[in-house]
Amino acid sequence: MSRIGKMPVAIPSGVQIEVSDTNLVTVKGKLGQLTQQIDPLVSVKVEDGHLVVGRVNESQDARAKHGLYRSLLANMVKGVSEGFTVVQELVGVGYKASAAGNVLELSLGYSHNIFFEMPAEVSVETLTERGKNPTITLKSFDKQLIGQVAAKIRSLRKPEPYKGKGIRFMGEVVKKKAGKSASDK
Repeated sequence: MSRIGKMPVAIPSGVQIEVSDTNLVTVKGKLGQLTQQIDPLVSVKVEDGHLVVGRVNESQDARAKHGLYRSLLANMVKGVSEGFTVVQELVGVGYKASAAGNVLELSLGYSHNIFFEMPAEVSVETLTERGKNPTITLKSFDKQLIGQVAAKIRSLRKPEPYKGKGIRFMGEVVKKKAGKSASDK
């Protein structure tokens, strides 16, 4: 049995879960609503305030998907009740970020500014303090979507290994390379 898959997901108060006959799970909470289509090899039941994920048979495919769908459903429950936050920092001279509504404007050392439009489910905040790197804070109830948006923002200027400049996640460590050494004469 999958160690992750057999753990029940606690349903907090204010979260409603509906499982349809077509294996479509809908999770509603104070922050929003998420749906997930579940593979027929995996069964989902709501018992005693917990969401229990099981498998129909012991095939290799069913065993592989057991823990996957339990993790996806646990992320959905946590998302609609608490939400997720991703913080990124801009490291580099002259790198700036500003948010106006759902549009993020980035100045990353290119000849032009980059305007990044956020999906409706993701909210963005920027913070610029003197003596510190500018930060971008993303908040959403959908973990998959916020991860995809954060990866897209990071791909606009990945951290480079020589000076460490670029967009990185807060707390991310970039290993630095030595670079060229002076020729010995």
